[in-house]
Amino acid sequence: EVQVAETGGGSVQAGGSLRLSCTASGFSYAFEMGWYRSASGNECELVSTISNDGSTYYADSVKGRFTISRDNAKNTAFLQMNSLNFDDTGVYYCAADRPGVMTGVQALGITSCQLNLAAWGQGTQVSVSS
Repeated sequence: EVQVAETGGGSVQAGGSLRLSCTASGFSYAFEMGWYRSASGNECELVSTISNDGSTYYADSVKGRFTISRDNAKNTAFLQMNSLNFDDTGVYYCAADRPGVMTGVQALGITSCQLNLAAWGQGTQVSVSS
């Protein structure tokens, strides 16, 4: 069974930084890791993804502030979030699937949090106070 588990998150003042980690397990094929976030609980926004070859995707709202990285040996991805603002508040979910699946779903305009991806984490809260 493929799984992902995220850690990190917390509360920070605007302008501060947080780092999220996500570890995947059970994959027997090349996979992409990514982060979604939900402010309302009803819709999810794809924040960033990283493939096993290092290719990355960032939502326009986080470009220049967030950095995703990956340690393939440990199947762990990291999301460094700097210059946080109130709009970054939400539950952040780690996800994983074959390369291109998450960005493909994003390109179709699908914003559901009930995505049938290979792996979906339990979520971690990020709260930014202004």
